[in-house]
Amino acid sequence: MRVAVFVDGFNLYYRGLKGTAFKWLDLGAFSRHFLREDEALVSIKYFTADVSPRSGDPDAPARQQAYLRALRTVPCLSIHKGRFLPKTKIRPLVSDPGCFVAIHDTEEKGSDVNLAAHLVHDAHRDLFDTAIIVSQDTDLCEPLRIVNHDIGKTVGVIWLEASLPGKRYRQVSNFIKHAHPSILRVCQFPDPVIGRGGLKISKPAGWL
Repeated sequence: MRVAVFVDGFNLYYRGLKGTAFKWLDLGAFSRHFLREDEALVSIKYFTADVSPRSGDPDAPARQQAYLRALRTVPCLSIHKGRFLPKTKIRPLVSDPGCFVAIHDTEEKGSDVNLAAHLVHDAHRDLFDTAIIVSQDTDLCEPLRIVNHDIGKTVGVIWLEASLPGKRYRQVSNFIKHAHPSILRVCQFPDPVIGRGGLKISKPAGWL
């Protein structure tokens, strides 16, 4: 049985990895952890966008690029990018709701749409028998339903938090598995990762 994995990079980070020591996650090892003996991993598609320096965190782009270089060493993995849009927003202060301030903000655009498009397109092209989705974004429920109920593919979800999966996800998927911290711990890249030509790709400082 052919298995394709679709990873929402920001959803994975903010729901499963942020604040942990497991950010140096080997998505090849992580994906294979959830396969049965009769299944073969045929593709991993990772959806993200290039981050920009945030206030107080100018090294965020360098950390992300190091991780993307490590991911490019994983066989059958491809990276698909959306984009960040800078915006100015007006928001009230918590301490004084009648006082409004202008803030700089960024909005990530494209990752969930790109994931949904690739998922449905690859299902129509019969590129997999089972799709595994690494995301808790409920906007993906409808494409999951189409692939499962209309196209007839098996669909599984990797749940990233300790909470119970929502009803909508249970209705559109054949199985849901939890990404427990014990799984994340054993699916880390080595440090350093050895890239093309022997290039050493080191884990970013602070990702202990």
